[in-house]
Amino acid sequence: MREEAGGYVYILASKRNGTLYTGSARNLISRAEQHREGSYGGFTRKIRRDASRWFEAHSSIASAYRREQLIKRWKRAWKISSIEENNSRWDDLFEALSQQTLHPSLPGRVPRAGGAESRDP
Repeated sequence: MREEAGGYVYILASKRNGTLYTGSARNLISRAEQHREGSYGGFTRKIRRDASRWFEAHSSIASAYRREQLIKRWKRAWKISSIEENNSRWDDLFEALSQQTLHPSLPGRVPRAGGAESRDP
């Protein structure tokens, strides 16, 4: 399976409304496997978070990393809203991800919110 150059930002959760983890990666499928196997250290190794609930493709890893940093500052409710708007059943997206080649041209999966506390840069 080959991924195009670029990057991804993603949100993991162990269950619906569970503890959330936001990260970024150049290869989303490999990173998801690392989380599932517990081979990716740090916070996700301590508390199991093996279900991919949401992701967004970017044209570069630098762009994905900047978006990750922005999303980490979001209110929890905004993250949950983003998951539910695109994955209302909180399905684990890992199986679907592993069956396809991902491209950075995938449409963004983050709802565009307006107002005083907009989530977008």
